[in-house]
Amino acid sequence: MAYVKLYRSELQHNFKFLDSLFKKNGIKWGITSKLLCGNRDFLEEVINLGIGEVHDSRISNLRRIKEIDPSTMTIYIKPPPKDIIPDVVKYADVSLNTELSTLYELSDEAQRQDKTHKVIIMIEMGDLREGVMREDLINFYEKVFKLPGIEVIGLGTNLNCMHGVMPDGDKLIQLALYKQIIELRFKKEIPLVSGGTTVTIPLLMRDQLPDGVNHFRIGEALFFGKDLFTDGLIDGMSDQVMELYTQVIEISEKPVVPSGELGMNPQGKQTEVSQEDFGKTSYRAIIDIGVLDIQPDYLIPVNENIKILDASSDMLILDVGTNEKGYKVGDEIRFKLKYMGALGLMSSDYIQKRVAD
Repeated sequence: MAYVKLYRSELQHNFKFLDSLFKKNGIKWGITSKLLCGNRDFLEEVINLGIGEVHDSRISNLRRIKEIDPSTMTIYIKPPPKDIIPDVVKYADVSLNTELSTLYELSDEAQRQDKTHKVIIMIEMGDLREGVMREDLINFYEKVFKLPGIEVIGLGTNLNCMHGVMPDGDKLIQLALYKQIIELRFKKEIPLVSGGTTVTIPLLMRDQLPDGVNHFRIGEALFFGKDLFTDGLIDGMSDQVMELYTQVIEISEKPVVPSGELGMNPQGKQTEVSQEDFGKTSYRAIIDIGVLDIQPDYLIPVNENIKILDASSDMLILDVGTNEKGYKVGDEIRFKLKYMGALGLMSSDYIQKRVAD
């Protein structure tokens, strides 16, 4: 059975790299755990790093984090749906917000639970995902500051996740300036400017992060060491925190070109045939995953000589050439993962999850 393995030593390596980087620059940060889909074993590994602050977009995952360690500060990282507001106040110490009507309900619920719920107001800076429009910001904050049971601890933004808009000095300078404007206008202190995610790390490493941005929300860099500017690896980090292990369920030398009349397959694709491939053969290995589990484009074979051909719903076909490795039925084939592929695997009940040193 296929399984995802998390390597504790690689996770610790990446955490120490990031923690040192942020501490050196006077930046607070938390780990975004939504990739782990609430898996208790993996969450325990994250909490045991000693981060003290974990972010997630599912309230059930924050509930589990509080079960593991009630002292961990939890942040709900999208505008809360109204039907889960009681749980948001109960299990999230902080939430990211953009809607006044939601904040009114958070205020009412916080009072009912005799709590102060902390909020970070997200600002639209060009990527067109969540965020208050900048021209509405002063009026928005004026209303939020009056809400009982609500404490504004920061402002933030999200870039790159929707339309790929990259962070730059100008956008982040503007974000830091909004904090100063709001503090002067309302005589309120706002401790956090949450302008950093994985995509912002290269700016920090190149000393291009504006003063004032002092909070990062990090997931992809921790688990994959990803540099989103170059699509490569951040120098000094590991891309081997998580790997997929699959099992060979058939291997045989077969023709490279299918025979018979070709139509659309169940994925809506039609195989393209090259005349040069007629008469050629190669060893084709079938492994025990398919598009039900992951899109093939999100897989990177550890053995660089393996070529991913295609997948059906629950089987994936590999070209292993002349089979120099001598793969046989029952052998394991490993893959590195891209973020969105790992997310699908972690959410699947069909894929086991294991921790290794």
